[in-house]
Amino acid sequence: MQARVSVDPVPDDSLPVILVHGLGMSSRYMIPLARQLAPYRRVYAPDLPGFGLSDKPPHVLTVRELADALAAWMDAVGIDRAAFIGNSLGCEVLVELALVHPQRVDRLVLQGPTPDPESRGLVRQMVGFFAIAPFERWSLAWVALADYARGGIKRYILTLRSMVGNRIGEKVLRVTQPTLVVWGTRDYIVPYAFVTSLAAALPLGRLAVIPGAAHGINYSHPKAFVSVLLPFLRATGHRPRDVRREARHREPHPSGTA
Repeated sequence: MQARVSVDPVPDDSLPVILVHGLGMSSRYMIPLARQLAPYRRVYAPDLPGFGLSDKPPHVLTVRELADALAAWMDAVGIDRAAFIGNSLGCEVLVELALVHPQRVDRLVLQGPTPDPESRGLVRQMVGFFAIAPFERWSLAWVALADYARGGIKRYILTLRSMVGNRIGEKVLRVTQPTLVVWGTRDYIVPYAFVTSLAAALPLGRLAVIPGAAHGINYSHPKAFVSVLLPFLRATGHRPRDVRREARHREPHPSGTA
């Protein structure tokens, strides 16, 4: 697996942060967020197998196999434990990693987690991607097109099938690590009702809402993203009961954490 690594000096005792890209994308998609985080933590942004500059295995990996590959890559580069931030498909990979390799995961950030159980069909997922396009940075289109071409349409479709068949809403019930769910108010791929239920289902979950952002917050709104990330990454305690109550009953707030 290929990966981008930050070079800024950071405190020796701070855990690294690993960024995991979404479907069909690569670590290039995570660069804006990585730049904002680099002054605070060592940041790694790998290309999952089959995507970006990583090897393209003949067999298209499932969500579980992508999680296993991520753990193997950590062994290879000497990372024992880290905080993780995922977008879209990356959220599914990280939930799987937290369940199968829990010793690797200090905490999770799930930004734009998929799939919504009411929108599992391939067509509905594709419609959602087109709906958010006007609210993302235009340069993201060029990054996406180049990454999709590098991975290939067959790999994209087969990975999408594994993604929409993965029941993340059921799996998060067993995730014991502190987890922050992040959602943008213009994310028409992921409904607000789904992220609130996901945050409430997580034993140590909470929800942060970023106004005006769509699905690619890590690329289009990295500063706003980091403003909610840093307090969570630095936190030493957690109050799951309070967060669950808020996630169930509160509507999207114009800023900050819900």
